[in-house]
Amino acid sequence: MLIKTYGSAVYGIHATTITIEVNVFNGVRFSLVGLPDNAVKESQQRIDSALREVGYKIPGKKIIINMAPADIRKEGSAYDLPLAVGILTATEQIKCPDLQNYVIMGELSLDGSLVPIKGVLPMAIKAREEGFEGLILPKENAKEAAVVNNLKVYGIENIKELIDFFNGDAELVITEVDTRAEFYSHLNHFEYDFADVKGQENVKRALEIAAAGGHNIIMIGPPGSGKTMLAKRIPGILPPLTLQEALETTKIHSVAGTLEKASGLMTKRPFRNPHHTISDEIIGYNVVV
Repeated sequence: MLIKTYGSAVYGIHATTITIEVNVFNGVRFSLVGLPDNAVKESQQRIDSALREVGYKIPGKKIIINMAPADIRKEGSAYDLPLAVGILTATEQIKCPDLQNYVIMGELSLDGSLVPIKGVLPMAIKAREEGFEGLILPKENAKEAAVVNNLKVYGIENIKELIDFFNGDAELVITEVDTRAEFYSHLNHFEYDFADVKGQENVKRALEIAAAGGHNIIMIGPPGSGKTMLAKRIPGILPPLTLQEALETTKIHSVAGTLEKASGLMTKRPFRNPHHTISDEIIGYNVVV
């Protein structure tokens, strides 16, 4: 029985929809094709353990899985969940009549629980662009994905919740976020306040001029003189992010995996604190991120 599920791959800060085709025949063999890397190939063991923990299994049949487009390399462990659902549906252990309406992503633990993944915001944007009804992913990532409007986002903690949902035995709660309200409510909340700095009047004046004019800054001094302390507070005196800038910044941090746990939209200009011994290439990466 041929079944198709849908996942997503992130390249740069943009996502590409991946079609996962699962077919089952008589015989005994598990084949995974479509340029999967080692993390994707190892999904068989994670899926097998997770399914057994919730009362299902990978049957002893010939299973062929193709991840299309087959000429694009698939990386990471976030394909565990769509692969597992495809296997269960193709082997008629569960019924998923609306499977084609959802993009499904998530890494499975051996006990069937889900681990947070990276790059959720670009995946959600792509799912909406391509007309999918909903996105199913780990609960910790749900708020981040819900920033995208006109897309149903379901956060789950265990694969059993998804199986029950497709079988019609349970309902999943839609995660909703008012993007504009989220943006404006946190716009002026800063962890480090420029007003907390006592003294250092000349340096503060220089930072204010640089922030107002968009100039570069170099601070030279011995350890403990306050360079990092002052630098951490520069985002608080910069112009606030626009909503579009906030979305772009969130996409970058989503792909890099540096978003705070269960966070939605980034509303403050980011600050990076690289070590003074890093290379020029890493400095460039930190500036971009």
